[in-house]
Amino acid sequence: MTGTNASGGRVFDASALLAYVFDEPGAAAVRLHLRGGPAACSAANWSELAQKVHQKGQDWALAKGLLAPRLTIEPVTAADAEAAALLWRDHPQLSLGDRLCLALASRLGWPALTADAAWLACEGTELIRPAPDSRR
Repeated sequence: MTGTNASGGRVFDASALLAYVFDEPGAAAVRLHLRGGPAACSAANWSELAQKVHQKGQDWALAKGLLAPRLTIEPVTAADAEAAALLWRDHPQLSLGDRLCLALASRLGWPALTADAAWLACEGTELIRPAPDSRR
């Protein structure tokens, strides 16, 4: 991941935002970052978030109202799409949405926040909750 985080901004993966919306482990870390500086989410991850909220039978308007004032929803650019395609080589375990989030984070020069421990191998990511103990 390129760039520095001089502005204190963060890019949020859908998993991190879902933890916040449903008050799951890691919600406090998400809340802190949403209130502490610039925050962005790719349109692809925003769609994933909306789908998961609907899938759980929850109120999307309420979730959107909680998040939208604090987040900039960034479009997926052609450069993001190409960067996400290249990330597949080193991180085939990540979904397209995951890789688009990482591409946006790289473009903005901000870390990507996630609840997904599969991202541990990715540069420039921060987990919102401790990774599961791999020694079990």
